Amino acid sequence: MTSPNVMGRFFDVQGGQVYAHVREGDGPTLIFLHYWGGSRRTWDPVVRRLDPGQGFVAYDQRGWGDSTSVPGPYDLERLADDAQRVSDALGCSRSVLVGHSMGGKVAQLLAARRPEGLTGVVLVAPAPPAPIGVTEQVREMVAHAYDDEEAVLRSIDLMLTHGGLTPELRRQVVEDSLRGGDQARLAWPRQGLTEDVSAGVGAIEVPVLVLAGSHDKVDPPTVLTDHLLPLIPTASLTVLQGTGHLSPLEVPDQVAAHISAFVAQL
Repeated sequence: MTSPNVMGRFFDVQGGQVYAHVREGDGPTLIFLHYWGGSRRTWDPVVRRLDPGQGFVAYDQRGWGDSTSVPGPYDLERLADDAQRVSDALGCSRSVLVGHSMGGKVAQLLAARRPEGLTGVVLVAPAPPAPIGVTEQVREMVAHAYDDEEAVLRSIDLMLTHGGLTPELRRQVVEDSLRGGDQARLAWPRQGLTEDVSAGVGAIEVPVLVLAGSHDKVDPPTVLTDHLLPLIPTASLTVLQGTGHLSPLEVPDQVAAHISAFVAQL
């Protein structure tokens, strides 16, 4: 359900088109990148809490949501290329990347390329630039996290949240997780999760705000403090209270407030 000033739009990317919700507005355009298993809908609770004049684009990354028909590869470089194409097509003179989890790793990769017009980055529970403690066992567990509804619900309760989802949002997470294409679902545990992009992130020059969930079991604050902050000189970390990994759904008030304050300072 889109609000009146939010429009649905397709963007050309290599091999197909990704679907997005777009709102034209003031200031830098926020480019929202969802997590592995999510969709543009992941950001709806956050977007609803932003200033109604704030311009943004939230799109389904290739292989997810209404972009499931876009073929692979689904590696981080290709996902970063897609984000650049969306930004270019919008023609925004100033932009801020807002990436969650996998989307946060994609945002790091793109920001390291220093794209024209990028003025800031918000990393929400981001995957760190280099894999930390990712064993073969962990990769296998992640690969099967979205096998079926029961597996998704188990992932929500055991790994992804601190118990802060409404029944409607639980249903949304199940739907989005199961809707992803098979190749896109496997690309993250098999490849993206273990890819080391740390060599490039030191090149990021714009301000970076890292938002870490107090009870995040996937990418906890301690991991991000030790393994992300030292690599990105412009980064600072803020802990979101009372949330697990899915903070855009669990504590959208906090996420939106921090994004708004960050953008206002740019």
